[in-house]
Amino acid sequence: MRLAAAPGSNLAGAFCAMFAMMCFSVIDVGAKFLSDTYALHQITFIRSCLAISLFMMFIMPFNGWLAVFRTRRPGAHLLRGACVIVANTFLFLGLAALPIADATAIFFVSPLLIALFSIIFLGEKVGPRRWAAIMVGFMGVLFIVKPGTSAFQFAALFPMVAATLYAAMSIIARRIRHTESAPTMAIYVQIVFFTSSLASLAVIGDGRFSESTDHASFLFLLRAWAPVEGHDWPLLMLLGLCGLLGNVFISQAFRLSEAAFAAPFEYVSMLMAIVWGVTVFGTWPDTSAWIGIAFILGSGIYLVFREGRRESEVNPDLKLRR
Repeated sequence: MRLAAAPGSNLAGAFCAMFAMMCFSVIDVGAKFLSDTYALHQITFIRSCLAISLFMMFIMPFNGWLAVFRTRRPGAHLLRGACVIVANTFLFLGLAALPIADATAIFFVSPLLIALFSIIFLGEKVGPRRWAAIMVGFMGVLFIVKPGTSAFQFAALFPMVAATLYAAMSIIARRIRHTESAPTMAIYVQIVFFTSSLASLAVIGDGRFSESTDHASFLFLLRAWAPVEGHDWPLLMLLGLCGLLGNVFISQAFRLSEAAFAAPFEYVSMLMAIVWGVTVFGTWPDTSAWIGIAFILGSGIYLVFREGRRESEVNPDLKLRR
């Protein structure tokens, strides 16, 4: 089935966002599970190879074969891909050292950063209520990160960097969504994953830099490539499939519905992170982390729903479509 844009289809966009976040959540837990054995760039290489293979078999035939590579915005795709690869790297570095729920909660300051970047780069207006929501969200991050205390972990900064780059990627997607299809956006991201992981293999793939550190995050980044155990291949194949589907569907979500309507559905990943942490890794967020999670979720949901309400007031036609 061809993934074509359907302007105003908010419900379809919301389901696309939810499905994409479920796929990304599986990638997060899979990467954390494999982080003690394989290098991050090795996992990325295998995942991108599998994703590209699946793309060629199941998506290209229904999207004009080589026509899917045609683009009017090659520079934007390259920049977006760079944001994705660096964001993923920092997020996975955080996941290697932090409980999965804590790392995901910190990362979900990204919707608040998107609002801030929309002011700077898209010229959107933000009133005092939305500024207040942004500040509450950052307070939530501080509850989890705990700067200035003995509980602070340097690794907590990694998901914050990832959130910043994810927000930048989202701004770029908003700019190109009218001219670029979801499959086109997805395949260029996978190409950047593939090329960057090959470059990492050439520079640090032999593991010579891993001897100078014992930090879990940096070991995940710097360790040498290792032969893949047979029992790990099913999980790696699942990560490849989820990587492809997640990128296609999150791109489609931005194309099908208003971002303010679809964004709250991304928070399903936060709930899944807590479930993964409890069921797979046996970790519960502490009291301070729960407070931070509540602040981030509450402020983010308030921000996007208020934005949706404001858009409905400015353009009454949106009410009819909802």
